[in-house]
Amino acid sequence: MKELIDKVTVVLVLYQEKEEIVIECLKKIRNFKIIIIDNDNDLILKKNILKDFNILQYITNKKNIGFTKAANIAINLVKTEYVLNLNADCLIEEKDIHELILSHKKYNNCFITSPTFYDNNNKISYNAGTFSNNNLKKENLFFDGDVCVEWVLGSAILFKKGDMQKLGMLDENYFLYFEDEDICIKARKNNMSVIQVKKSKAQHVHGKMKTRSIFRNNYLRNYHFTYDELYYYYKNHNQTHIYFGLKKKIFSYILKMLLNLIILKFSKSIYYFSRVKAFFDFSNNFKI
Repeated sequence: MKELIDKVTVVLVLYQEKEEIVIECLKKIRNFKIIIIDNDNDLILKKNILKDFNILQYITNKKNIGFTKAANIAINLVKTEYVLNLNADCLIEEKDIHELILSHKKYNNCFITSPTFYDNNNKISYNAGTFSNNNLKKENLFFDGDVCVEWVLGSAILFKKGDMQKLGMLDENYFLYFEDEDICIKARKNNMSVIQVKKSKAQHVHGKMKTRSIFRNNYLRNYHFTYDELYYYYKNHNQTHIYFGLKKKIFSYILKMLLNLIILKFSKSIYYFSRVKAFFDFSNNFKI
């Protein structure tokens, strides 16, 4: 057991998660080496965590540099053979991490092993499937054993640090979304597999950010999803229908943004503003 623990470092990137969720996650992985990067510079959270847990490295960023950049920083700091990239709202036991490592050793050319997700009601929830460009409905996978998939959510993925470096690390043009699909595409191009492991289980409780500002969270979520989606299709599939589909809506989005602002529906106004701004920012950075 200790031999396996010594081979893996757990990486957590935080941004405004509730303290109780982070604590619950850490309780289950406390025997592993842990690196935390907090993009919200929450010094109170850091103090409370360090009081009860032995954290190998705990870095706070004064500005939100995005999940992907933070994750790359943490991965580069890892000294062990394996990395478990884990979201704080994903609860996994030691025995299930061990199953991930054993499965990784078992399969040839394996890049990622990921647990089977369960929700708060102990029902299987979505974790893996096909790439977004296939336009297939996202459905939970029910298999008697392990299954090779095109991609898995980045919420709980185990990989060798060396393999991630060979693939060029996570693409930092992504801020928060689609970076997991992107790295799985790289793996597939290099004949490496991505496996959802049946015997390894994790509970994905879907933690929410501390809503210091509902409007700001609304903006950040919709802005970065729009921008990252545009980049994903531009980079990986040479598909411009997402871009031009949004382009056709820009004028109406601007009108809806102004209308909702006038009638004081600020959430709706921010939604349209975030989509419009993401479109123009992407257009300035990437010429289509």
